Amino acid sequence: MSAEDVLFDMLHSEIVSYLVSKSAEDEDISILEHLGYSCGWRLIERITKELPRYKEELEVLKFICTDFWSCVYKKQVDNLRTNHQGVYVLHDNEFRFFSKLSNGTQYLKSAPKYATFTCGLIRGALENFGISSIVTVEIIRMPSCKFHIQVLPSSS
Repeated sequence: MSAEDVLFDMLHSEIVSYLVSKSAEDEDISILEHLGYSCGWRLIERITKELPRYKEELEVLKFICTDFWSCVYKKQVDNLRTNHQGVYVLHDNEFRFFSKLSNGTQYLKSAPKYATFTCGLIRGALENFGISSIVTVEIIRMPSCKFHIQVLPSSS
């Protein structure tokens, strides 16, 4: 197991411990999402410092699904869908944060809490590219999930 994997597992266990030890209220979830946002913003700075900046929204989302996701989760997103009107869906069939949870239905209700950090991660990464968005998660069957990204109109 690499040092990065150990670090990732430590982060995961800290998030799980936090969410299990407290009955994670809305304010707590908001803090967790903000932590993800900050990490996503900073990760994009590091990953893209040697790369030319992407100009098209779809190029940015493809980068998030391939390089960014691989950097964080050691795999690419399994599927990216769009309606070409600012709505994107990233589908991960084996979401790493759910790998240590049971595949049964007992965690299905609380599972979105475990993906809150990743919603912030995606939002922060996109914001660094100049794309404001709302990111939500949908979990129908564990360990897969879908991240819905709604791109907000730019104010310029």
